[in-house]
Amino acid sequence: MQIIVTQNAGFCFGVERAITMAFDATQDHDRNIYTLGPIIHNPQVVKTLSEEGVHAKEDVDEIENGTVIIRSHGVEADTMKKVKGKTSLNVLDATCPFVKKVQNNAELMSSEGYSVLIVGDEKHPEVKGIVSYIKGPVYVAGSVSDVEKMPKIKMLGIVAQTTQSQENFEKIVDACMSKAEEIKICNTICDATEVRQYESTDLARKVDCMIVIGGFNSANTKRLYSLCREIQPNTHHIEGADAIDENWFDGMKRVGVTAGASTPSTVIEEVRLKIEDIGLQNKL
Repeated sequence: MQIIVTQNAGFCFGVERAITMAFDATQDHDRNIYTLGPIIHNPQVVKTLSEEGVHAKEDVDEIENGTVIIRSHGVEADTMKKVKGKTSLNVLDATCPFVKKVQNNAELMSSEGYSVLIVGDEKHPEVKGIVSYIKGPVYVAGSVSDVEKMPKIKMLGIVAQTTQSQENFEKIVDACMSKAEEIKICNTICDATEVRQYESTDLARKVDCMIVIGGFNSANTKRLYSLCREIQPNTHHIEGADAIDENWFDGMKRVGVTAGASTPSTVIEEVRLKIEDIGLQNKL
């Protein structure tokens, strides 16, 4: 059984940066180190950081002193203001620069008089953060059907959650053409997201089974899973090697493996080795 792992599976630049900042903080001997929400959407990483003394808190009011790390997805504007207003806290901003770019573009569009549409998942922390930087009318669309519910708009600015697929972004932009007199578009999908989606879907066309590794609460991993499953129905989303079912690989000749941008290389390797072991056992 051949196992093929996509070249760019695993950590992207923004996640790598955030994790490095968190582990570096543990070297400063500050016993009170916190993140506002999980620093990334990966349970193994969050657990490891907790063991190193970096604990996730949902509300800044739970933190009296020490170091606070702003997660890679960013936080809402009011929360950031509140964090920086606490003089007893040392703030490390690990917001992904690409997420910052979306926040800045959305804020600028709003200041220029545009109503702003964010292409993304309204419940995702990245999107909630972007919304908070917009002073005027704001809409969130995850699909064309969401656009159909919008009113007619004179000036519409469009940005994207960084982990959206290019295909979905373009469909929603097209649907907006009949909704506004003037449209300003900023394609803020992260390059790393596009590369991972292209590699994963390309591989899904060439294998008998596809494994997608990443947190169940990770937007970019769920997107990879959805895209791959459309091409290869025999696609499975797992968080780690312990979730693998050896029956998935009965009669399989080629297995593809990809992973979300928050998945550590160690987890990817554990999965690869377990599949490899299953393949060897099936030969016996």
